Amino acid sequence: MFTFLCFVVVMFCYLSGLWIYCSKRKHLLIILLSLEYMVLFTFFMLMSWLGMLSYELFFSMIYLVFAVCEGSLGLGILISMVRSHGNDYFQSFVVLRC
Repeated sequence: MFTFLCFVVVMFCYLSGLWIYCSKRKHLLIILLSLEYMVLFTFFMLMSWLGMLSYELFFSMIYLVFAVCEGSLGLGILISMVRSHGNDYFQSFVVLRC
């Protein structure tokens, strides 16, 4: 019963992060924060699933490495966008400039 309740809470948190990702598409920072939120709760689901099945937890370390790489890449893109355009609005970001 406790594992089901934890699963429901984690899925609710994951879906709320997905909802924020889909609805608040004005700022790049909000999108990156909601992606990290979803990655965190995916990690919680992965850890609980691997713990219930008594598997080794090496895959969770690989997942964390990729999550950190994704976060640092997003932060680098955010910094370069703010330096080149002055803000993180998607309306001011035009890919095809003449």
